[in-house]
Amino acid sequence: MPKRILCCLTAVMLLSAVFPCRSHAVSTSATSAILMDVNSGRVLYEQNADAKMLIASTTKIMTALVAIREGNLGDVVTINHETTLTEGSSMYLKEGEELTLETLLYGLMLCSGNDAAVAIAGHVGGSQTGFVALMNETARELGMEHSSFANPNGLDHENHYSTARDMARLACAAVQNETLVRIASTRTVTAGGRTMTNHNKLLSYVEGCIGLKTGYTRAAGRTLVSCAERDGQRLVAVTLQDGNDWADHQALFEYGFSAYPAQRAAVLGHTIGTADIQGGLSGTVPLAAASSFSWPVGAGERLETRIELSKPLTAPVLSGTVAGQAVFTLDGAEIGRVDLLCEKTVPPKLETAMSALKTGLLE
Repeated sequence: MPKRILCCLTAVMLLSAVFPCRSHAVSTSATSAILMDVNSGRVLYEQNADAKMLIASTTKIMTALVAIREGNLGDVVTINHETTLTEGSSMYLKEGEELTLETLLYGLMLCSGNDAAVAIAGHVGGSQTGFVALMNETARELGMEHSSFANPNGLDHENHYSTARDMARLACAAVQNETLVRIASTRTVTAGGRTMTNHNKLLSYVEGCIGLKTGYTRAAGRTLVSCAERDGQRLVAVTLQDGNDWADHQALFEYGFSAYPAQRAAVLGHTIGTADIQGGLSGTVPLAAASSFSWPVGAGERLETRIELSKPLTAPVLSGTVAGQAVFTLDGAEIGRVDLLCEKTVPPKLETAMSALKTGLLE
């Protein structure tokens, strides 16, 4: 993912500190948990979300994101002996086996293969150390300020930890990647001579679930990061050290989608308002949104839009001219802006044009 996109995601996530959740109508059994709206970065529910925790195999979301960004899915990876000795969950790689990076990513995300993670890291990063450096660099770009990665698979290590909030930020970036979503949402696939089935039961339990990753070690307990989409709105849920995670994620999504449905304030190319034009054949010009904007709005909250023009418009005005911005506020506090474009060309009135012509001739 380009750094520009990563930086934009980080800026969006910081808005969650300005507009925290106001309701606690849901709870979990987790030691740490969070529910975040992907588009806005708004936190809809949180519980001890900044505690540093072991994250087990949810680590593999970062592994997949880095591998897809830095690697080539069609690359053929030869499995070495060291990789086959990797402890824990496995896709059962064999020494000398040749598999594409894409197949290894399926083994990583569906089977939770620790061996797949080691093979991916060695191929993409040159070594596990090199790959871990890429993981930590990406974490910094995403604003994961309280996270540290020591390996690509999530095995317990004193320098390997994160927080629910940081993992939600990672998930929000991950679901912007179409390849990662395609792999993480696959229930069953046959590749590399194996039939692999996704460990994520939420794909069956939750309407609109598109992944992401389960995790477990004895020290970390059960960890789970998931994303669901309904009516164009995406929510990310994270629970760490949660013995009832399947039910908790279902409850979090039901709460989020019902209590904080996304309200569309702007749609790309659609008219938002009009602007006055001086000296034009038409006295006004319609203004269209240059991008879309939506925000999760709770009961009793008020999402409003106001138009700010850069300067008064004087004919002629060309179609596509940036006239100003639509400014969006929630209960009076600004939450975002989009540029406004003139939807059509407005020529000057005939007498205005003639006057301008005469003035030019006299000069």
